[in-house]
Amino acid sequence: KIKLLKCVTDDEEGRRVADLILEHKHRYHLANSEIAILYRTNSQSRKFEEHLRKLNLNYRVFGGLSFYQRKEVKDFVAYLRLSVNPRDEEALRRVINFPTRGISDATVDKLSALAGSNSLTMWEAMMLPTLDITERARKSLATFRHMVEDWQRRAGADSAFKLAAEILRKSGLLDQLKGDTSPEGIGRLENVNAVLDAIAEFSDSKPDMAPAPDFAEMGGQDTDRSLAAYLQTITLLTDADEKNDNGDHITLMSIHAAKGLEYRSIFVTGMEENLFPSFMALEEANGLDEERRLFYVAITRAKEFLTISFAQNRYRFGQIRVSEPSRFLEEIGTEHFEFLGGIGNARAQAPGYDPTPARASISGNFANPRLRAAAKSAAPMQAPADFKVSPPEDIVPGVTVLHLKFGEGKVSNVEGPKDNKVATIQFKNDEMSERRIVLKFAKLQVV
Repeated sequence: KIKLLKCVTDDEEGRRVADLILEHKHRYHLANSEIAILYRTNSQSRKFEEHLRKLNLNYRVFGGLSFYQRKEVKDFVAYLRLSVNPRDEEALRRVINFPTRGISDATVDKLSALAGSNSLTMWEAMMLPTLDITERARKSLATFRHMVEDWQRRAGADSAFKLAAEILRKSGLLDQLKGDTSPEGIGRLENVNAVLDAIAEFSDSKPDMAPAPDFAEMGGQDTDRSLAAYLQTITLLTDADEKNDNGDHITLMSIHAAKGLEYRSIFVTGMEENLFPSFMALEEANGLDEERRLFYVAITRAKEFLTISFAQNRYRFGQIRVSEPSRFLEEIGTEHFEFLGGIGNARAQAPGYDPTPARASISGNFANPRLRAAAKSAAPMQAPADFKVSPPEDIVPGVTVLHLKFGEGKVSNVEGPKDNKVATIQFKNDEMSERRIVLKFAKLQVV
């Protein structure tokens, strides 16, 4: 039978999947190369990478880089490092003109040469009057320096998550990533959001909860929740990426990349509504059918052992969000599952989490009224004869809109750049607290 793993949080999902992999290796004598973890979006790989490292299990990310080796992640982390330590010259060189701000390579070379000749860091040499650069470049350097100095001042007062979110916005990285609406561009934005989620989770965790990766080995007390402390925890993770070059790997990959491949043991993870099926697919006419075909691809990659997992709570955009099991699980039918259950221990629970739903059985989740109501409300309604899609610019806070799937709702907020605005809408007959919908993909009528 299919093993079904129910977890309280996405962190517990990563931990228990890693534990099960170790169990499979010992019980069934599987090599690492016979095991694969599949996920819907590449940004989900972070949790599995962290927990596989803790168990000293070799892995590789198929068709891509490990999470902390991805360019957009390294760019963001470089900004974070610079805000904590402006004398970090590797980070400074990486982001001083990314996104572009009028500081040329020639300017950076002159700055580096001046710093070397005066036995100074580049940060210290930046404002020397002897720096032979144009006035425009000097102004750009001054603006950049003032921006970083402002982050330094705020580091002591602001939470790690608040400061990181501000750095992402003020640096220009967020606008740069949002400007690319291709599937690859959306994936890069999700990866950067995953870093924010990691920082939010790190900030929210308490000393008696799960310790940060390898932090104890660094001689620290797991009580510091500053941005500097978070950066210390990921230093060893990025170093481990470069050393992980063993031929026998557990494979991590997106389900799209898994087509045509087979493994003795497959873990299909993140089986939750709005993640798989994706919330973007639910806005398209044939999107749900395509997601179902993709799920079929995922489960048929397994030759012998298939484990499916989902989390009841997942960090998204810096906040813990309650999740429902994917509708695809109910379509399989409970008679085909062996329920592993288990809701983890107290240290895996997120702050403010209400554990009451976690005590229900998995079969109870499929039968509970909330999931049934959600499934019912997700069924398309009959389009009114006068239904006409309103242009995105007409969707503003306070207006009432009609959606063919969710019915009538009120717009509470609209945010994002002009071509990629996201509306937050409370629908009357929807038991979700709110829904965030990308306007350029949505079909909404102002009523």
